[in-house]
Amino acid sequence: MNGPLSPDVLLSCALEAARAGGGHAMANLGRRRKYISVARHDVKLELDVECQKIIEKTILSRHPGHSILGEEDTGLESAGARAPYEWVVDPIDGTVNFYHGMPFWCCCVAVRSGGKVLAGAVYAPEMGEIYSAAEGGPATCNGRPIRVSGTRTVAESLITTGLDKSEKPGSRQHAFFDAITLACRRSRVLGSAALDMIRVALGQADGYFEAGVYIWDVAAASIIVERAGGKAELIGEAGGGRIRYLATNGLIHEELAALLKRVQDGHGQTRTDTDKHG
Repeated sequence: MNGPLSPDVLLSCALEAARAGGGHAMANLGRRRKYISVARHDVKLELDVECQKIIEKTILSRHPGHSILGEEDTGLESAGARAPYEWVVDPIDGTVNFYHGMPFWCCCVAVRSGGKVLAGAVYAPEMGEIYSAAEGGPATCNGRPIRVSGTRTVAESLITTGLDKSEKPGSRQHAFFDAITLACRRSRVLGSAALDMIRVALGQADGYFEAGVYIWDVAAASIIVERAGGKAELIGEAGGGRIRYLATNGLIHEELAALLKRVQDGHGQTRTDTDKHG
């Protein structure tokens, strides 16, 4: 490699890889229920693995010296620990949605160097939308610029979030959910971390938080939120490689982060019988 690659070159590859992976899933919707394994609250599909292989081959055909970190272990992921760039891949984010026929799922491809995300693409094929951004450029949907909301308080906000079904009621994760739901105008659980964050980049939601996601769930969407004018950051570790991740329009970031810290420290809000949430 002759020097660093430009963000535009990296973004071009991310877009091509995301379209290739998402396109394969779309071409095989009739196989969306072909699974490798099923757990009580999750499912792993044949298409998860197939799509990641296609994404990896697309990336490595352009950049054979790069490494890949993906949700699925396909055997192609390690091109060397000292590779100058690492690609972070989630072939189908929102797998349970995909399995049940809901269109709210996507293919995520990001690239980072030194831990910093430089470009990312999030492709939602059934909705006909591809979101992208690179360092120094705008965040776009189908090539059109997008922008975060102007909401200034958590109380006025719609917050997207999620719950790990393996966590028992009364756990710290449920405490986070309760505190957010009580503090904001409405909370929503939509089933895809990346597309939840994209709602923030679009200005359709004002913030996103999840207490137990993986880096491949959020890497591509993180730079899209940031280039749309928002803020995205890892705010804690959740064990087992999972992370606590926050993304907002920037205006409510400090207030929401402070609320989450109170929960983390054991001083969060609790639900009462009179609370109503729709």
